Amino acid sequence: MPYPKIRGPRPARSRRAALVASMLLAAGALAGINPPTASAAADPVAVTVNARAGLATVPRTALGVNHAIWDQHLGGAETSDLLRDAGVRMMRYPGGSYADIYHWKDHTAPGGYVAPGTDFDTFMAAVQRVGAEPMIIANYGTGTPAEAADWVRYANVTKGYGAKYWTVGNENYGNGHYGSAWEADDHPDKSAAQYARLVVEYADAMKAVDPSIKVGAVLTMPGNWPDGITAGADPGPWNQTVLSLAGPKIDFVDVHWYPGGTAAESLARTSHVPDAAYLLRQQLTRYAGPNAARIGISFTELNVDAGRTSQPAALFLADVYSGLLENGVFTVQWWNVHNGIGTVSQVAGQTDYGDFGMLSSGACTEDGPVCEPPLNTPFAPYHALAMMNVFARAGDQFVRAGTDQPLVTAHAVRRGNGDLAVLLVNKDPDSAHPVTVDYAGFTPSAAAPTVWTLTNGAAGIATSQSGSATSRTLPPYSLTTLVLRPAGGTAGRPAAPGQPTASGVTDRSATISWPAAAPGGSPIAKYEVYRQNGAVSEQLGETTATSLTVGNLVAGSRYTVNVLTRDTAGRVSWSSPPLTFDTGSPASSACGVRFTTSGDWGNGYIGDVEIINNGTSPLNGWTLTWKWPTGWQQVSSGWSANWEQVGAVVRVTPTDDNRQIAAGGSVSAGFVGAYSGPNVLPTAFTLNGVVCTSG
Repeated sequence: MPYPKIRGPRPARSRRAALVASMLLAAGALAGINPPTASAAADPVAVTVNARAGLATVPRTALGVNHAIWDQHLGGAETSDLLRDAGVRMMRYPGGSYADIYHWKDHTAPGGYVAPGTDFDTFMAAVQRVGAEPMIIANYGTGTPAEAADWVRYANVTKGYGAKYWTVGNENYGNGHYGSAWEADDHPDKSAAQYARLVVEYADAMKAVDPSIKVGAVLTMPGNWPDGITAGADPGPWNQTVLSLAGPKIDFVDVHWYPGGTAAESLARTSHVPDAAYLLRQQLTRYAGPNAARIGISFTELNVDAGRTSQPAALFLADVYSGLLENGVFTVQWWNVHNGIGTVSQVAGQTDYGDFGMLSSGACTEDGPVCEPPLNTPFAPYHALAMMNVFARAGDQFVRAGTDQPLVTAHAVRRGNGDLAVLLVNKDPDSAHPVTVDYAGFTPSAAAPTVWTLTNGAAGIATSQSGSATSRTLPPYSLTTLVLRPAGGTAGRPAAPGQPTASGVTDRSATISWPAAAPGGSPIAKYEVYRQNGAVSEQLGETTATSLTVGNLVAGSRYTVNVLTRDTAGRVSWSSPPLTFDTGSPASSACGVRFTTSGDWGNGYIGDVEIINNGTSPLNGWTLTWKWPTGWQQVSSGWSANWEQVGAVVRVTPTDDNRQIAAGGSVSAGFVGAYSGPNVLPTAFTLNGVVCTSG
């Protein structure tokens, strides 16, 4: 968590009124002007929006921010009203790493600064004015389970606040256990195992006061330090250790992500989100004990290194909030509301104040020549949060969207009234991009869509009703939301099936089951099962029953499927919630592969591959292949074999001394693996064209 840089602010003036006025002026300007096309790319970007491919539903707590006890404007009416207008529905307190030195009873943080007017009751008054829910961080570093339990008692018994979400500590892996130490931790034992044991004590003490609360534990972001590293006597890396010991006692896990790098690098790294969410779910399933699906995921700190108050942060916020929410995260929270001026620079033609806050603190640099705009002036990330409030509302269902251009990303939601909203992100700072939008499972009406646009340097979001649902030009470095009405009515359609489950999963087949749907205006005729393949749906089968065994699957692959209801009048329901499962390896094969890793150092590891001949005859010569699940994994070097990687495909061939594998025998080879994102390991291996067993 970045430390505060709040300095003496300039006198406040009403920024909320100025913001509304600027949005109206921008709206009027856009209504009569076509988006710029002079520098547009020659070939339109192909955008696909697939309303049949349902993802997660937007929760009420989706849009969140952080409040910190060093911010004297935390409880201000103007601050709260700005957050309310941007759609904030969850607010975190008392502020990142300060949480591990903060004592709520006397409102002190030894070693840190506590501003006046930032006590817990003031924070809760702000939460209520915003119309949000609080997320409270119990002091793990210098506190006790009894202190946390007393806080729950004061909040929910004495004051009746109904504070539901409580996290035990903040970034506690930063206590020196892995070498770097920025987080306060007075415990002599700073291991992951000790943190997990104390999480259990905190959860027991806090829930003894109010059994209805939800208690969360701190995890690391897959693919980011110290993910994968085992230290001291812990039985495994941080996430594995914490979940194995505390999993049965917690209700959610809490993760932070600062992708770092240049503006272009941080914007590209939003592509890590689906695999990071997938690995977190895998870890929960593997280590957290029975009924791990009940454990939610929150991302409570995000920000960038480059362009924090300008358009890169705005684009990142909209893209990453959308990506995390469509993968089932229940809240995403920006770091933070006010923070303070940093290194001032020019980014894409705009002044960037290096401030982690989304609202100006009105501060000046230490030597005084540069000052931020007046207090509470919204920076670009604030406008992006307001755009998220336009785009994805509580109860909307995300649906799959994709593009054929890395600099343009797309997200979409389907609403209860039948509308479709599409968010388009142009990450190119220099060029406008024309796009063509193709819709599957949705037909837009002929009416012009409602269009919301945030351009580079704009003082607010512009809106108009103009253009086409299928083609337009995205300005450089911009966010565009289209809200589309459906052609024809949606009355009488059947309900969507319930949450599907998978059973009997093998390397080649799986049985998909789901709760029956309620009919609409006509009887239900059948259910259709679709696989999401990017932004395209592939039908796996259909049935009149509520389960279907699908075949012809590929070993070692990840499948995300949805079920739709079709009635006798041909009307089709919304998509069911998504189901993701993995096929395994064959139960038996002429070959076997054991793929193991060791010595992970955060962006690399030692890998070992043992190849087993399960046949009755020796193998004279062999070729082993596998495909990495992501584009950021590679073999850096290897031994005891010849190693080659082309794209994501790894090809391993023997040396002169291990060309032959006796019947029942094996050979081994090793490599150094590298990764720069979530490290999803392969599970399917082919030897001489035959799919092997693996384990």
